[in-house]
Amino acid sequence: MTQNSLKPYNQAYGDSQLAIAELTLLLGEKLVVSPSVRNQHGGGEVTYHQSLAPDAVAFASSTSQVSEIVKICAKYVVPIIAYGAGSSLEGQVSAINGGICVDLSEMNQVIKLNTADLDVIVGPGLTRQELNIYLRDCGLFFPIDPGAEATLAGMAATRASGTNAVRYGTMRDNVINMTVVMPNGDIIKTGGRAKKSAAGYDLARLLIGSEGTLGIITELTLKLYGIPEKILSAVCSFDSIKQACEAVILTIQSGIPVARIELLDEVQVSACNTYSKLSLAVRPTLFVEFHGSENHCAEQVDMFKDIAAEYGSHDFKAAAKTEQRNILWKARHDAYWAGCGLAPGMAHLSTDVCVPISNFADCVTQTKQDIIDNDLIGPIVGHAGDGNFHVLLSFDENSDREYKKITDFLDRLAQRALHFEGTCTGEHGIGIGKAKYMFAEHGLGLNYMFLIKKAIDPNNIMNPGKIFYG
Repeated sequence: MTQNSLKPYNQAYGDSQLAIAELTLLLGEKLVVSPSVRNQHGGGEVTYHQSLAPDAVAFASSTSQVSEIVKICAKYVVPIIAYGAGSSLEGQVSAINGGICVDLSEMNQVIKLNTADLDVIVGPGLTRQELNIYLRDCGLFFPIDPGAEATLAGMAATRASGTNAVRYGTMRDNVINMTVVMPNGDIIKTGGRAKKSAAGYDLARLLIGSEGTLGIITELTLKLYGIPEKILSAVCSFDSIKQACEAVILTIQSGIPVARIELLDEVQVSACNTYSKLSLAVRPTLFVEFHGSENHCAEQVDMFKDIAAEYGSHDFKAAAKTEQRNILWKARHDAYWAGCGLAPGMAHLSTDVCVPISNFADCVTQTKQDIIDNDLIGPIVGHAGDGNFHVLLSFDENSDREYKKITDFLDRLAQRALHFEGTCTGEHGIGIGKAKYMFAEHGLGLNYMFLIKKAIDPNNIMNPGKIFYG
């Protein structure tokens, strides 16, 4: 097969009004067709991707109810789009072909906490912040932290990660089992609660990152971790972004077990100073966090400080108090909104790529120069410890010239990441925006993804138009 064999399905979708009539009998007032609710469910975070409303929104309350909704949609060949918090950035929840949006936000329970086994079973609509508030008194926490107030099923569907990924991994590494409703309404489990299994195909890893194109996640079993005895944060700046990146590379290669190591270029630092009322030096800056015992954390800070000094770091400051750390990391999590503040009234597009850590400095440096050369507004912030970085682009969406500058930059960024043996997206997923890069990244492997999709979802009702078609 070649790229040209990836043709859209040749079926026509059925009449959504027939499905809506039957769903109304099933759900009553939990099926909503008002334009305001539909429009709210047709897009994710502030983004340049077009928001397209579904024909109706079904608020589900149980796995069995999701199954009945899917069976009705399958009966009438009507598209289905799963919805959690709408925090996706690549148009994953846009209803390209209309259909029924299944809102899972009411399924937000902690179903069972297993403290002895360090795991928890949760509903799909529970957010990671809600889970950590629930766990706080147990001395446990869930580490995956993408910044957005995302639902846990949405995080699994997009294979989310975030600031803690360098130490704790991504959703792929922290989901033990899932309950999933398949395109025909079947309810399956991908495993049990054992921490490992060699029993057959790994269905969980197939479904994690599938962006709702293979099924709807209705329950998750997640790994938990003990809250560290001590948490220390540090911040330091550098004269160039290359020096900051090289300090990150040596830190990782030296085996220092950092929990987080975040990069902000000088443009992003300036934006954070304004938005979050900070007074950081306007230079490329690293935010770092260490978890462990008091002595272990102190040793890690000293080792990192020595490495940072080798690359000419300035203003090294450590923060042990919770309030100080919270201010620092809240500013980091508000980086998106801070960046938007650099260009009020303009459209904003957040994109990301990820490369091997040894290529991180070159990829970031070349990207920074590309932004400068093309007179773009594009602060850079990255999860530097695992080679992932983001660019927030602001532009006049009514200017064809500016729009072309942005899309040309996105193409170059994806090509650059692939040249450096990386990926066109480390976190945001494919959705609508990055489908055109999939064949360049996966080659013939993309054809086999497509075959899996067609085998599981022959009528293409599960979130159609995502991943495979640009």
